[in-house]
Amino acid sequence: MNSFHEIRFPLDVALGLHGGPERKTDIVITGSGREERNARWANSRRKYDAGFAIKTIDALSNIIVFFEERRGRLTGFRLRDRLDYKSCVKASAPLPTDQPVGTGDGVKAAFQLKKRYGTSFAPYDRDIKKPVSGTVRVAVAGIEKSLGSDFDLDIATGIVTFKAGRIPALNAAITAGFEFDVPVRFDTDYLDIDLSAFEAGAIPSIPLIEIIV
Repeated sequence: MNSFHEIRFPLDVALGLHGGPERKTDIVITGSGREERNARWANSRRKYDAGFAIKTIDALSNIIVFFEERRGRLTGFRLRDRLDYKSCVKASAPLPTDQPVGTGDGVKAAFQLKKRYGTSFAPYDRDIKKPVSGTVRVAVAGIEKSLGSDFDLDIATGIVTFKAGRIPALNAAITAGFEFDVPVRFDTDYLDIDLSAFEAGAIPSIPLIEIIV
């Protein structure tokens, strides 16, 4: 059985997700009272709870079906994070110059899509592994390139591969714009749902966690 299904978690439920990015930092207080801080994770990891968005019995039933087909924690899937799913601000459409992806050396053909957070101090480049089909635009040295003619795109990995004769020249900036999903899995093998409590307004817990793919 595949460990990842290229299917998106129901969008109507994803609209009401509760959660966001998590980091892991060790903090030690020295004898002088100063703090020494060390990042245990190089990358952030997103955690969500989908229970807040379940408002009807039908929506709850659909999530149970989705959970069973994924076999609980066994199989990953796509999730749209409505707060952060574009290479640009939410109100805009992606442009091919939105995000820096790499710099050409005249030889390298494959580049991982990325999204940069921050600018001057310590920008964080996040690998984008699950771009949305039909939304990815790529430019080299500011000139937009054509999918199929100039480059290929692996939707399952987020890797852009330039075709022979189209490989970016030395020092040419490669940029991209896109929409993307987050690869996640259920963070439980057991959905504890009390139907009478749900009908009385209780929120079920449906935890999701980002995975590395």
